[in-house]
Amino acid sequence: MRNKIVLVTGGTGSFGKKFIRKVLETEVKKVIVFSRDELKQYEMAQEFKDERLRFFIGDVRDKDRLYRAFDGVDIVIHAAAMKHVEACEYNPFEAVKTNINGAQNIIEAAIDRGVEKVIALSTDKACSPINLYGATKLASDKLFVAANSYVGDKKTRFSVVRYGNVVGSRGSVVPFFQKIKETGVIPITDQRMTRFWITLDQGVQFVLDGLERMSGGEIFVPKIPSMKVIDLAKAIAPECKTEVVGIRAGEKLHEAMITEDDARRTVKFKDYYVIQPEFSWWKSNGDNEGNVLHDGFKYTSDLNEDWLTVEQLKELVEKV
Repeated sequence: MRNKIVLVTGGTGSFGKKFIRKVLETEVKKVIVFSRDELKQYEMAQEFKDERLRFFIGDVRDKDRLYRAFDGVDIVIHAAAMKHVEACEYNPFEAVKTNINGAQNIIEAAIDRGVEKVIALSTDKACSPINLYGATKLASDKLFVAANSYVGDKKTRFSVVRYGNVVGSRGSVVPFFQKIKETGVIPITDQRMTRFWITLDQGVQFVLDGLERMSGGEIFVPKIPSMKVIDLAKAIAPECKTEVVGIRAGEKLHEAMITEDDARRTVKFKDYYVIQPEFSWWKSNGDNEGNVLHDGFKYTSDLNEDWLTVEQLKELVEKV
């Protein structure tokens, strides 16, 4: 990050604020917050008070604004998205405009403005998607991977980071359970439901690691624990009853981050996986020591080897 200019789309969100706080601890030259909400930007400026911080009002749907914002930028972290499943189902055209068309705008602006590296944040819901949010993020992932062939002789490189539910992020189940426990009843969609679990700090560090590791075209997937949603309810509100309300539209019983088909071009490292691109010209950035996965491998929240106990979940939630 030394002497680099970094821009974060969706920079006022949970990830963006945590990422920017971490980056400002380095010798970064400038950090640009690119987002739509002027109130959130104002509040963030009051909270951070760092002369290296700049704020751009803009939307990833607006290519002209991205061209202006990307002038002189070295690194782009693309965290802006419509991410709420129900909102995307009810407003499908809006989800496509932000998550897919916005991805194309990011790619074209980054190439034309000479950005060095772009990392796009993805989600486990992009793996074998069953809802529109996941489908738009899968399309976005494929656009960012393919963009490395689209650059021609330009220097810009694109990679993707994919991980699961973030503890305590805006819209996550943790604040919902904490609020509703006052009623004495916690609604559970299905007692068998499992999810991948990662902290905001871990997510930020994984993106920073991805910037170091990337050659362009990789999808980086961290090795993270799973948890049972029923155990999370016990950790947050052990005194409450649970009520099974049924799986909602567009919701999976278990999440996945690497499909059996993706696994054929995935290599495993100690703490993460890399889904490698199918480019004839692609070469790994020093990660040749990775292990090839066995035939039939898939990385899903129910088949995970690492699980969080109720006590561990309680400790994580208390830190949020």
